Amino acid sequence: MGGRQETGMGALAWGLLLLLGLIWGGSFFFARVAVQYVPPITLVFLRLSLAAVALHVYIRGRFDIVGTLRLRWREFLVLGLINNALPHALIFFGQKQMGAGLAAILNATTPMWTVLITNHFTDDEKLSSAKIAGCLVGLAGTAVLIGPSAITPGEVPLWALLLPVLAAVSYGFAATYAKRFKGTPAPVIAAGQLTASSLVMLPVSLLVDRPWTLPMPPLGPILAILGLALLSTAFAYILFFRIMALAGATNASLVTLLVPPSAILLGFLFLGERLGPLQLSGMLLIGAGLVILDGRLYHRLLSTT
Repeated sequence: MGGRQETGMGALAWGLLLLLGLIWGGSFFFARVAVQYVPPITLVFLRLSLAAVALHVYIRGRFDIVGTLRLRWREFLVLGLINNALPHALIFFGQKQMGAGLAAILNATTPMWTVLITNHFTDDEKLSSAKIAGCLVGLAGTAVLIGPSAITPGEVPLWALLLPVLAAVSYGFAATYAKRFKGTPAPVIAAGQLTASSLVMLPVSLLVDRPWTLPMPPLGPILAILGLALLSTAFAYILFFRIMALAGATNASLVTLLVPPSAILLGFLFLGERLGPLQLSGMLLIGAGLVILDGRLYHRLLSTT
């Protein structure tokens, strides 16, 4: 990407970024609705498999996807496990106990864990003052959200609060591992990992949940599953690639700031969810950490002092 793309965004890129934030925030809303009727493991399989089929239809054999999948299936399997199967399962199990907004806030710590993990396992992305400050502020927000439940039992169990954070850690490892796919077309990476993780989750779902014994969910959860798979996964990947092409990876990463407010808004409007002062304080700290982590505002403030 050129420097111009990385430093500025036009109206189209901003509009697509806001849309993507709403769609990814919607994934927590859809999951909260669906997980009340469909077990988490089976819900993960449905999300991944339907999204994989949709992306293969979108690609229609382009980018030599068949040859790439055949050649690199082991790497896609690893990426699918740590970027799809494991984190989705952790989030869905957590969302059986908590609302969409809180799960989205906790999972928004992903960039902070990614920075810490890439610093340890790579040589080209080391910690800077902005990254250190952003991680400390963001992790303080996580402590605000989780800390009280570690001392006294709260409305949401401590183990459930930890699951979206563990999912964020898994995403951090996935971001580091995905560096080996440099040069591979982004739609192929998305379709490859979703295909591999679907094949992994199918036998797990059959063994654990025995889905043929489950009652058919109502229409609302069925629509939520379709929204989760087709809108918040398959279409969201395509939209993300478009934003990266328009504005660069750095600007596209700003979507992380938009996901929690979107999930909170949807949970408030349709599920009657409310966040207390503690949760709002944690969200503000995590949001501030993400802004500092981005670096641009941080360095601009330093240059004026």
